[in-house]
Amino acid sequence: MNTKLENVTKMKIVLATYGSRGDVQPVLALCLALQASGHEILLAAPPEKKEWAQALGCPFCALGADLTAEIDSMEEVTSLRSAMKFITLVRREMVEQFRLLPGIIAGADLVIGASLVSALPSVAEVMKIKYRYIAFTPQVLVSRHHPCFLFKNQRFPQWMNQAGWQLVRWIDRFNLTALLNRERRKIGLKAVSNIWKNILGNHVIVASDKEIAAIPPDVKTCCFQTGYLHLQHSEFLIPATETSAAQAQIEHFADTSAAQAQIKHFLSKGSPPVYAGFGSMPLKDQAGNIPMIVDAIRSAGARGVIAKFWNDPTGFEEAEDLLLIRNYPHLKLFPRMAAVIHHGGAGTTATCAACGIPQIIVPHILDQYYHAYKIYQAGLGPLPFWRQGMTSQKLAGAVRECLKNKRLRRNAQRVAERIDLNAGVNRAVSYIESVLPGHEGHLKYR
Repeated sequence: MNTKLENVTKMKIVLATYGSRGDVQPVLALCLALQASGHEILLAAPPEKKEWAQALGCPFCALGADLTAEIDSMEEVTSLRSAMKFITLVRREMVEQFRLLPGIIAGADLVIGASLVSALPSVAEVMKIKYRYIAFTPQVLVSRHHPCFLFKNQRFPQWMNQAGWQLVRWIDRFNLTALLNRERRKIGLKAVSNIWKNILGNHVIVASDKEIAAIPPDVKTCCFQTGYLHLQHSEFLIPATETSAAQAQIEHFADTSAAQAQIKHFLSKGSPPVYAGFGSMPLKDQAGNIPMIVDAIRSAGARGVIAKFWNDPTGFEEAEDLLLIRNYPHLKLFPRMAAVIHHGGAGTTATCAACGIPQIIVPHILDQYYHAYKIYQAGLGPLPFWRQGMTSQKLAGAVRECLKNKRLRRNAQRVAERIDLNAGVNRAVSYIESVLPGHEGHLKYR
């Protein structure tokens, strides 16, 4: 679907997101597509993403604190202590967003939020600016067909899923919802009963592939599922690391010609390798996983390509059966792999599916558990296990299954054939343009 509206009025659109690279990259892809359609665009995101966005030609405004530095300050993300630290961060950033966003979105015709931009719908409401929200997974939509994203277990019966959503809503009345209402009262707005319902709004762009997870039939919110928003513009101009302000000494952009040559040489030396990388998880935890991952890949008789986002040596730099890389576009890298080990972020999951490669998902937090289970249900990867239970033996067993199970590879290839890399962005642009005055209702939901 690449529907274009004739004589569309050009808009000033602000897209705001607060999250890791996986939260920013699809929004950046949409920014570039809207800009190419002639709209005036501004991306508001964590400050460490500025150089990346501007290098791709996207106007940028910093929003909040350096999130990468916040994540890297954690030992890991699976403990109660880390969860409490993250909630404190979300509360602090909400208050800061109420302060910053009025100046950022002034004069906009439309504002689009994603991830943890919890103040945006309220600020847009008081400034009378049209608001939409982008969700990267159907799991954020209230449904009895899946648990709330705060639950790890994905196999609850439907009545327990429904009860879980209600329980989380009741508990949160005294936390984020209470804080939101305090800030809303300051700007003359009435209280809301549920912060998450307020963030989603009345119309949600679900930027995920129905081939992996469709919107459940009992969702009451009006939704438009586009497919994932893949970034394909200038795809080699990407950060060499999740660079934070404290890591300014690290080279910001990859030497793409050297990286391509290095990977080409490694691939020519043997069978397709297994990729392993846990994305935007804390660096200390990622570094500590390297020996376990190496042992698992070798035990399975495979070669490995391992993502490395830090300067310190791992001890495996000179190994002939391993290649450690700072970064490389997943859309270019994954089709050359035999399998991919990752954490289950929405973007990595969608890219693996589009590339037709079996996935080994080791979820750490939130919707990663949902993606892991959906991939297993779809026959695109082995049974997942959680980060807390990860061992070399489990990883090695999963790698062997991906290498030897022809059914997994056939399923992955069949799903990939049904996914159009351009469709998500094209559908999102068409939907956004359809909300212009005089064009409401041009596209049907779902």
